[in-house]
Amino acid sequence: MDDDRTQIHEDGLNADVSRRGFGGLAVGAGIAVTAGAPAKAAELPVTETDVTIKTADGTCDAAFIHPTTGTYPGVIIWPDALGLRPEFRKMGRRLAAAGYAVLVPNPFYRTAKAPVFDSSKFSFSNAEDMGKLQKFMGAMTAKGAETDTVAFVAFLDAQPQMKKGSKIGTQGYCMGGPLTMRTAATLPDRIGAACSFHGGGLVTTAPDSPHLLVSKIKAKSLFAVAQNDDQKQPDAKDVLKKAFADAKNPAEVEVYEALHGWCVPDMPVQDGKPLYHKDLAEKAWTRLLATYKAGLA
Repeated sequence: MDDDRTQIHEDGLNADVSRRGFGGLAVGAGIAVTAGAPAKAAELPVTETDVTIKTADGTCDAAFIHPTTGTYPGVIIWPDALGLRPEFRKMGRRLAAAGYAVLVPNPFYRTAKAPVFDSSKFSFSNAEDMGKLQKFMGAMTAKGAETDTVAFVAFLDAQPQMKKGSKIGTQGYCMGGPLTMRTAATLPDRIGAACSFHGGGLVTTAPDSPHLLVSKIKAKSLFAVAQNDDQKQPDAKDVLKKAFADAKNPAEVEVYEALHGWCVPDMPVQDGKPLYHKDLAEKAWTRLLATYKAGLA
C-alpha cells in the first residue's frame, strides 16, 4: 500500500464493556498456528470467543482468545487495512497459544461489523475497493484511538484470564502501526510493549503525527519497517530512533528486505508481486515475542 493509503488511518476505540459469549471454542495447538508456521509441543490449547465492547462511539465487535486455563498478560492486536478477518483470528490464536490473553478488535466497527473485506477478492488497484476502504478509514480519528484504547484495556482488565497487575502489549499492522503508538501513549502506565509491523503514517507533518507522542510512551517499542516504505520515506526511521533516544527509551527500529504487508499471509498480490514473505514474517514474529517477554510482566 502506498503512502496516501496508509496515512488515512490513525485512530481507535473507547468506553465500558459488555461481553457476549459466542461459545468458547477450544482450539487445538496445531490449528492455533498462523499459516505456514510449524506447530510446537509447548503451545497451549486456546479458547476463542466473539465479544462486544461498548465504546464512546458505539459497540465494537471483537475476538477474545486466550489459553483455556490459567491467567496471562493481555495483548491488543490492531489489524491492517483489511480489518478483522480469519487471518487475524489465526494470528490471535497463535499468540494466545504462546501464553497471552488476546483481543483482536474490528477497527471499522463505526461503519460495519467484521469481516468487511475478503482479502482473496480485494485489489488495491480497484477504485471501488479503495473507495470503500477510504470510507471506513475516514470514520477513524486520533481521538477515537484514545477512547478505544481505554475501552479495550478496561475489557481486558475485567477478564478472569488476565494476569492481575501485568502490563498489556499491543501490536499493529499497516494502519495498525500508528494505532499501537497511540495506544501506548494513551495509557503509558498500562502498556508495556508496542510493536509496529510495516506501519504506515508513523511520521507525518500533521500536528497529531504519532511520532510526536513518543515522549508519553513508556513501552518497549519495536518497529519492523518494510523496505519499500523506507525507500519512500527514508528519514522516518531516523526520526523515530531520535525521538525514542531523546525520551531515554530506545526503540528497536529495523528495515526488512520485504514489501509492505509482508507479515500477513493473506495479503493480496500487488503489481504482480506477493507481499507475504514467510521467512521474514517469522523473523518479525520472533522479535515480537522477545519484545513482549521483555516488556510484559
